[in-house]
Amino acid sequence: MIDDRKNKRPTVIVIDDDRSVRDALKGLFESVGLSAETHGSVREFIAADDPEKAGCIVLDIRLPGQSGLEFQEELARSSIRRSIVLISAHVDVPMAVRAMKAGAIDVLSKPVREQDLLEAVNRAIAEDAARREESTARAATTSRYQTLTPRERQIMTLVIAGKLNKQIAAELQLAEPTVKLHRGHMMQKMKATSVAHLVRIADRL
Repeated sequence: MIDDRKNKRPTVIVIDDDRSVRDALKGLFESVGLSAETHGSVREFIAADDPEKAGCIVLDIRLPGQSGLEFQEELARSSIRRSIVLISAHVDVPMAVRAMKAGAIDVLSKPVREQDLLEAVNRAIAEDAARREESTARAATTSRYQTLTPRERQIMTLVIAGKLNKQIAAELQLAEPTVKLHRGHMMQKMKATSVAHLVRIADRL
C-alpha cells in the first residue's frame, strides 16, 4: 500500500547535463513539497524511467547525445504521453515554436526564475493528472463495453444515433419489448444514466 501511494505522488524529473543545475532544481522542487529525481542525459533517464510514475519532466533543450527537443518530439510522435517543461540558456523563437507544437507546457530561458518554473511545473503536473484520470476512465469504459453481447452493442449504436425503441425494433426486426430488455441491460452494463450520458461514455471509446 505504501509503495503504491509513493508511485502516485507526483515526481518532477529533471534532465540536465549540468550537475549544479540538477542539484539546484531538485532542491527547489523538494523545498515546496514535490518529489524530484535527476538525470544527466536522455539515455540515463530512459534506462531508469517508470512510465507509470505520475508527474512531469523538466528537460534541458541542449543535451549531449539526443537533444531535449529531439527527445520531446520523439515522445510526441509515439504513444507515450509525458508533460514536459523545456529549459535552455539559448531559446530562440523557431525553437520555442517547435517545442510548443510538440506539446511542451512551457519553454523557459536559463537562468530560470523560480516562480516561473514552479508555475509551469504545477501546470504540467495538473495536465499529467488529468490525462491519467482520462486514461483510467477510458480503460474502465472499454472493459464495460467488452461485456456487452453483440445484440447489446447493436442497440447501443442505434441508441447513440438517436433512434427510438420502435425504430430500433423495426431496423433489427425484433419485438419492441425485446429491444427494451436489451437496452436496459446495455445501459446497466455501461453504467449510463441517460442517453446523453451514454453518448459521453461512447466518446471515450
